[in-house]
Amino acid sequence: MTTTIDPSDLESFSAHLRSSKRILALCGAGLSAASGLPTFRGAGGLWRSYEAVQLATPQAFRQNLVLVWQFYSYRRHMALQAKPNPAHYALAEFGRRKKGFLTLTQNVDGLSPRAGHPESNILYLHGSLFDIRCMNCDYKESNNFTDPIVPALALPKGAAQPRPLGTATSGEAATESLSRAMGGAHGELDISDDRVEMPEINVKDLPQCPKCGDGLLRPGVVWFNEMLPEDVLATVDCFIEESSKIDLIMVIGTSAQVWPAAGYVDEAREKGARVAVINMDREDIPGGLNKGDWFFQGDASVIVPALLKEEIGDVKHLMLEQE
Repeated sequence: MTTTIDPSDLESFSAHLRSSKRILALCGAGLSAASGLPTFRGAGGLWRSYEAVQLATPQAFRQNLVLVWQFYSYRRHMALQAKPNPAHYALAEFGRRKKGFLTLTQNVDGLSPRAGHPESNILYLHGSLFDIRCMNCDYKESNNFTDPIVPALALPKGAAQPRPLGTATSGEAATESLSRAMGGAHGELDISDDRVEMPEINVKDLPQCPKCGDGLLRPGVVWFNEMLPEDVLATVDCFIEESSKIDLIMVIGTSAQVWPAAGYVDEAREKGARVAVINMDREDIPGGLNKGDWFFQGDASVIVPALLKEEIGDVKHLMLEQE
């Protein structure tokens, strides 16, 4: 699908953006799809013989520490091969320039911080692959991009790298492009394929806590059956409640139909916000569109920089500066 933006919609959005003082952005997997990163929820979403959700629970971690860390080490590695796309850079620059702007992302891929998004105005609802914390004490670490995180978790040499594709605008397409990349001479080294023998790893060689000395580190993501981070929820609630008016909420690459994201759209609307939805699927519109809202259909990596261009300039120059 070719992404095009209606000029009149772009003009009216830009005019509203100029006058907006309080803006919230909700981001989901669609933000990162063009970076060529598989979501493990599209076609071919199995990791070895497991659904990703089977490995993303506290119970799974307790039952098989090594396997779960191999899964997350693989995900960390693949995320680091992907690169932030223009939408990540556009939101990061907007965050540096616009007071009263907050981004809440459901993504754990680490692409936003790698694009330079200011820590002061981005929150991670589901944590991050690159955060780690101790199971035994209060040790935490953010943005640990060491790959592999410990030598024992190194992936086999020659593992394929995902190539960002402008056409890979969904988790399914990104997964397919990754599968094609791994289908060549190095396909036998893909440990996500259950036909490939996994290296044996001793638990003592998994990431250990540098503070207490006897605690095992775990990925800093929110697993199924775990509570969302209270500090993140409290910060978003405060951002919405402390202002008498929310001017705009941007819903980027997510249906925002599951709590708490769905609730934030409703709360922002109650405070006067207009809603801008950026998504590939017209069915993924949280609560429908009201008069004065916008729906921009297509690739977020194309649409978001275009929507913010008047405020931040040409994102291509920003990307070159970051590199």
